[in-house]
Amino acid sequence: MRFTGKAGTALMAAVVALGASASYAIADASTKATAGASGEQAKLQALYRQAEADGGEVTVYMGGDKPGQWDFIAKAFAAQFPGVKIHLVTDLSKIHDARIDNQIATHDQVADVAVLQTVQDFDRWKSAGQLLKYRPIGSDEVFDNAKDSQGYWTGVFYGAFADMVNTKEAGSDPSAFTAADLLKPEFKKKLIFTYPNDDDAVLYDFKLTVDKYGWTWLRSLVAQNPAFVRGTPFSAGPVAAGDYLATLGTAGDPTPNATMIFPANDPFNSWVQHGAIFKNAPHKAAAKLFLSWLTSRTAQQQLIAPWTWSVRKDVAPPAGLRPLATYHQTDVAGFQSFMSDRDAVERFRSRVQLYVGQVVGPDPADPTNTLGLTPGKF
Repeated sequence: MRFTGKAGTALMAAVVALGASASYAIADASTKATAGASGEQAKLQALYRQAEADGGEVTVYMGGDKPGQWDFIAKAFAAQFPGVKIHLVTDLSKIHDARIDNQIATHDQVADVAVLQTVQDFDRWKSAGQLLKYRPIGSDEVFDNAKDSQGYWTGVFYGAFADMVNTKEAGSDPSAFTAADLLKPEFKKKLIFTYPNDDDAVLYDFKLTVDKYGWTWLRSLVAQNPAFVRGTPFSAGPVAAGDYLATLGTAGDPTPNATMIFPANDPFNSWVQHGAIFKNAPHKAAAKLFLSWLTSRTAQQQLIAPWTWSVRKDVAPPAGLRPLATYHQTDVAGFQSFMSDRDAVERFRSRVQLYVGQVVGPDPADPTNTLGLTPGKF
């Protein structure tokens, strides 16, 4: 199926393009749902007053791979809670986690909240006693697989990486497209990928594919002379623009020239983007406000559901997509398990690097290398 308009923007991580259009307003839903949302908003106002009394500041570190990727979230928060200053810093999750570890070790905690793709960090921080136990308002409506049973972290959205293919090449039934099709002659020098050895979510998508098709598939893929870039926006964008014919392990708005495919016959990666508050967060009240607000029904409907799956049971999937649980070729638990075995991750990464080469290029989220050790510090 081809996604255009709203359905096109409903595809994973098209957040930069979405920023201008992601307005924030209370949803007009059923009486019961509206009452529930109104109840959450009243509780958020109480948290807002506490946050103002506690200094009215919050620093959030969010994992992403393009500057300004999450600015629309910061703007929406500031619009609803003008008395709380927000510093929202976007960088690769694997850099943010090291930055946070350094802040903890040097007793210079800046990040109040982390929202990252490196899901294994949250179990590690929890075990080390570095996370604040906090269940956001509305936590009962969050799916069980998207929250810590003890309340130390919560999911804020479900992400997924899959295939983006030029519409003409995708065929009449795009869901039938497979990774084996990328080896056809017409894709020679027309493929572009995010370095799998640079992004663990992309790496896992490659692992799922190698597990199915074998290492000979990867050797044949590299023989197609694909381009490799840092950051998923920079693999998805050229396919959407028509400069390349396909990529996999990516996400984004495929219009005007491509189709985003969640394949019927190949596995693809999905995960829970984790969010948590640190035990030594300088601004705990505002941190609670932010996390409760971002996981509230209203915010999930207006800021998350237009482009990806919400973690809430009472928020519908994006237009054109089914509930994530009905896609039987993906399982969010798989990524969690993969990320938790760091030795296995590094062995697979090293082997993949033999095929695709070493990562080249600046940090796509911080191309001028200016964020440093404590970005977002008040």
